Amino acid sequence: MVSLREGLLLEDGGVISLVGAGGKTSLMFKLARELSAAGETVLTTTTTKIYKPSAGQSTKLILSGSVSGILGQARPLLGKQPHITAATEYLSDIGKLRGFSPEVVEDIWHSHLFQWIIVEADGAAGRPLKAPAEHEPVIPACTTRLVAMVGLNGTGKPLTAKWVFRPERYAHLAGLDQGAEISDTAVQTVLLHENGSFKNAPAKAMRFIFCNHADVPENLTTGRRIARMILKKKNAYLKRLIIGQTLFEPPVLEVYDLAAGSEHEE
Repeated sequence: MVSLREGLLLEDGGVISLVGAGGKTSLMFKLARELSAAGETVLTTTTTKIYKPSAGQSTKLILSGSVSGILGQARPLLGKQPHITAATEYLSDIGKLRGFSPEVVEDIWHSHLFQWIIVEADGAAGRPLKAPAEHEPVIPACTTRLVAMVGLNGTGKPLTAKWVFRPERYAHLAGLDQGAEISDTAVQTVLLHENGSFKNAPAKAMRFIFCNHADVPENLTTGRRIARMILKKKNAYLKRLIIGQTLFEPPVLEVYDLAAGSEHEE
């Protein structure tokens, strides 16, 4: 069985940014739980907005608009609680947390207080697929691992706002008409497009694809088809493709080493 740590090559600490759609929040908190269970300090946060975490996702929430405020509140907590969530403020009218600028995330990282910072760096309004707008995604420059997510439950569906966040942009990148069926090829095209899922990626960040919602057999089959398409493209900048299910165990089902052109099935 491959853990999230093993699948994402998480060895020595760093900043993990999550972009795309189809399970970023669930991946963020599941990954934080795995890392903190090993006694490692983890900060979960966002550069956009996320819903206030449930007690099962994160038991400690810090709100402050300043780096010193975050660090000052976090230090006395980390001995007993290695996982902390932080944001600028709670927006009670929408039930969401407003996150930090990329520069603030960098300052927190350079304080060396946390071994890991996990950042939700993109919004998708709960849709399984998305294409980024001009101002998206909002990725800190200190990101060491960038994970682009897709929800496999969006494939085969019509390219409409019900299934795709920013459907007009997705249609343009995929070369489809709005309302057309979203094919495996379309998902692969948006993942690899220069203005698609890895838009604004820091040059030094390792890049991963996470195909989520593979708990349904047909979605697992779809994920395998997409993986094999991408394997044929031989993109040197992509590290791995993971097929998984962030709401279930085990979260990692299959791992494809894109640079090596191999796969490890669990």
